[in-house]
Amino acid sequence: MSIFDYFRKSKEKQTASIAKERLQIIVAHQRTAMNQPDYIPKMQQDIVKVIKKYVDIEKDQVNVQLDTVNNCSVLELNVTLPQ
Repeated sequence: MSIFDYFRKSKEKQTASIAKERLQIIVAHQRTAMNQPDYIPKMQQDIVKVIKKYVDIEKDQVNVQLDTVNNCSVLELNVTLPQ
């Protein structure tokens, strides 16, 4: 085994680890999207329209999420505003 084989194998392990992490994030995102009510995407569009009246933003800068904490529904709204 040469020294080049050692570095090549460690890079393959890093790539596999990164791919696994990304897949876990995608699966988690899809699970939360499946559990949210039908009106959340429409609500997000409406919120973006209202904010655009005052500030120039893109749709991906607004994140609306509905969580349940202690049997209470919590609507979380995150907006990234330009500086």
